[in-house]
Order: sequence, then C-alpha cells, then structure tokens
Amino acid sequence: MKRMQNQAKSASKRTWREKGTYVKKNWQLYLFFLMPGLLLTIIFKYLPMGGLLIAFEDYNVIKGVLGSPWVGLEYFRRFLSSPDFMSYLMNTLKLSIYGLLWGFPVPIILALLLNRIQKTGIKKKVQLLIYMPNFISVIVLCGMVRMFLSPVGPLNKVLGISTNWMTMPSAFRTIYIASGIWQAAGWASIMYTAALSNASKELEEAALMDGANLLQQIWYVELPAIKNIIVIQFILQAGNIMSIGFEKAYALQTDMNLPASEILSTYEQQVCLSKRLYEH
Repeated sequence: MKRMQNQAKSASKRTWREKGTYVKKNWQLYLFFLMPGLLLTIIFKYLPMGGLLIAFEDYNVIKGVLGSPWVGLEYFRRFLSSPDFMSYLMNTLKLSIYGLLWGFPVPIILALLLNRIQKTGIKKKVQLLIYMPNFISVIVLCGMVRMFLSPVGPLNKVLGISTNWMTMPSAFRTIYIASGIWQAAGWASIMYTAALSNASKELEEAALMDGANLLQQIWYVELPAIKNIIVIQFILQAGNIMSIGFEKAYALQTDMNLPASEILSTYEQQVCLSKRLYEH
C-alpha cells in the first residue's frame, strides 16, 4: 500500500514538473492569450483609480488632479458629520437589503415552477415571457413604471382612484423592489432551471413510488440539487449589497419622494453636477 502511495505521489510530482516545463517553454503563447484580459483590466479597472485622488483634493479643473491642493480627509469628515448622511445611508441599505430578501427567493420559485411544466412547448413560451423583461433598459423600465402608476394610469383606473404613487415616499421602496424583481427574476432563474435538469431522476421516481406529495418532492429531491448554487448566489448578492444602481433610483426619483429615494449615489450626482463640487 505504501509503495503504491509513493508511486502515485511521484507520478503527481512528475506531472506537475512536466506541466511547469511546458509552460516555461511556451510562455509566449500563454502571454498572448492573457494579454487582452490584462490590458482591459488595467485600462478600465486600475487606471481610473487615479481619479480617486480628487476626493482628497480641493479639485480645480484648470490645475488638474496633480496640481490641485491636498486637503486629506476633509470632505469625508464633512459628509459623515452632516445631518443627512445617516438618512442617505439608511435609504441605500433598506433598498439593498429589502431587495435581497424579497428578490432572492423569486428566481428559485420560478425555476421550481418551470420544472413542473411537462409540455416542452408551453415551457419554452413561459420562459420566453419571463426572460424578456431582462432585455428592457432601466430607463425604459422606469418610464413604463411612471406611466403605469400615474394618476391616469392603468392601476388607478382598475382601483377607481387617482393617486400619484410616484410622489409617495412610503411607496417608493415597494415600486423600486417590485419593478426590479419583475425585470430580473426570470433571467436569474436560468441557473436554477439548468441545475434542476440535472437532478436525479431515480430519486424523483423513488419519491413518487413512496407517495411523496409535491412539497416533499421539492424539499427532498429538487432543493438539494440546487442548494450549492443557492448558497453561492446568496453570497455574491450579499457581497454587492452597497452596489445599488444609480440610474434606476434617479429615474424614479421625484421632489416629493426624496425622503425615501435619495441614496448615496444620487446624492453624489447632485453634489458633483448641480453644485460642481467634483471632489465629493
């Protein structure tokens, strides 16, 4: 047994040594394939970081980044000590956290429902319908939301009222999160649908033979097949909890719903462009 283990270790070492020799011999080929990705990363990810210096300077357009006087953390102290900072931070966190809690389970539920459709033709048509909203741009989506929720829009006609929902701070988060779920949930369900197609058919048949009902089949057969993807997706989305988009919040923003719609990114835009304080 020990001799076999030693032989396996020596074979593994020899394999890695051969691979290393091959890479050293053909390093130009690997560099050729890596160069486009490295250049794109450096140009669009690292070079723009030079603009971060503006946040620590009393920036002057004429003097430029290198010629403007250095002020250190002055603007950070000013913003963190302002009375509106906590309000903007809480608005950002609420949109992100509520969006994660309400929006994360929806693609999983959609995938489980799609997996129950047996007829391929119907399944493809349903998938087409739920995937289409993902290809609508954010600005067009916000225009649709504004029209749908206007005082003369379809929702008010159905309810028989004339409420301007876009002016209500209490309704902004619901509008923002619900429209985001409608747009992205179908497309996000693709990974779960693909994983469910690889679920064990033997387990499904065994569950049916044992008399498992629909919920038991989902809990004991289908969810275990996608649990790893669920965990990975949740970690990735939780890691981007502060990366809330600027465009949608700004497009749905009105003067009346500012108490709920003003987030950190829209505040930065207001200060930079309206007040021309680029260092903020």
